[in-house]
Amino acid sequence: MDFGTLTTLRKTHPGWRLLAAGNVVMVASFLHRAFIAPNQRSMSQPDLAARLDDFLFDVGREGFPRPAAEYLDEWASDRNGWLRKYYPPDSDQAHFDLTPATEKAIEWLSSLQQRPFIGTESRLMTVFELLRQLIEGSQLDPAQRIAELEKRKARIEADIARIRRDGVTPMDDVQIKDRFLQMAGTARGLLSDFREVEQNFRDLDRTVREKVATWDGAKSVLLEEVFGRHDVIADSDQGRSFRAFWDFLMSSDRQEELGRLLDAVLKLEPVKALEPDRRIRRVHHDWLEAGEGAQATVRRLSEQLRRYLDDRAWAENRRILDLIRNIRQGALAVRDSPPAGDFIALEKPAPEIDLPFERPLFTPPLKARITSGELQEGKEEVATESLYDQTMVDRDRLAAAIRRALQSRPQVSLGEVAMTQPLEQGLAELMTYLGLAAEDAAALIDDRLKDSVFWDGEDGVTRRATLPMVVYCREAAS
Repeated sequence: MDFGTLTTLRKTHPGWRLLAAGNVVMVASFLHRAFIAPNQRSMSQPDLAARLDDFLFDVGREGFPRPAAEYLDEWASDRNGWLRKYYPPDSDQAHFDLTPATEKAIEWLSSLQQRPFIGTESRLMTVFELLRQLIEGSQLDPAQRIAELEKRKARIEADIARIRRDGVTPMDDVQIKDRFLQMAGTARGLLSDFREVEQNFRDLDRTVREKVATWDGAKSVLLEEVFGRHDVIADSDQGRSFRAFWDFLMSSDRQEELGRLLDAVLKLEPVKALEPDRRIRRVHHDWLEAGEGAQATVRRLSEQLRRYLDDRAWAENRRILDLIRNIRQGALAVRDSPPAGDFIALEKPAPEIDLPFERPLFTPPLKARITSGELQEGKEEVATESLYDQTMVDRDRLAAAIRRALQSRPQVSLGEVAMTQPLEQGLAELMTYLGLAAEDAAALIDDRLKDSVFWDGEDGVTRRATLPMVVYCREAAS
């Protein structure tokens, strides 16, 4: 936040321009009422203009004499950038949506109001819980991980014993209100995050359209540049976090669970006393609509690239037909008066013919004749039990164990799977786990990290195998 950065933001950032505008009170209050308060993603131009007319009538039309449509177009212009004006597919009506910069500015104005209740306990507990997850999630030593789980188990058993002895001690009203307000604020903040992710993909889509319109080079160079930028966004921390969130939200079980939890929380008396916005009940549906907007932007980017390839293929075919037509016209022009000398030189005046049926037919090899004496039956005693002492590993059972482990988390290591599903057939079962990882495109094998797997042999001795880190991952949704 040095002097130069702030100077640039003051000149170029739409949010700063909104805060410095003379009619910021009217613009911010209306956009908050139309988009942020009802969690509205987008709105058609006639509906938004009608709401703006009603709003201007309420606040006094004398100070704002222009038509509502002119105000909306001005707010969506490149000079302001407070709204995004676009035409949805299969629609001839313009729609408007908030830009991420405008939403941040309005949220900052909302934060200036004095809040009647400021909760700190839940946020402190959230900090501790996040720190605990960071430490446990980055721990690679199985012994330390088991020790932490044992401590957690001891605390849970102590809580169970206390409840059996003294009964349940519920949260008081302050704690319930604190946690509900934090949940509601986080839920509404996710919609703002979706707008920012979607804006990043829209910027990429605009860049691609501009390049396609003016590109004269090779297709491979353009595609490499476009896919490189797409990978930068998709593989960034923000992109990976968005994919993980989207995979989690697309689970029908998670959606049903979230709906049940919201219903139960909204029935609590302390929560009813807060008079919460009833739209919080369908906030996960708003998340789905917002996430679908980001996914639709990515689909439009793919469609733009496909149209570009189709257009280039058509242009190349048209160029080939033009060249052939020019050759024909030139040949007809010199048919009666061919040029002197060699008209064209060919490397080989005649084609080489290679007939497949000229190959000789198959000749079976001569059967060897054995001229030795009669074979004698052997009298040697041979242990044949080893021919039947084979170990068969059930690959389906091991794959099912991996899928069960991935139901509660996005990824799991081979060591963790072996801890929850101990190896029953030793090294053969371990090699089968490695084979499953090698065949799974979503699995990761990192030679830079090491992992240890333990199992008990038939002789009762615990054995350990040290191998590269193997991580099974849940497949990403398309």
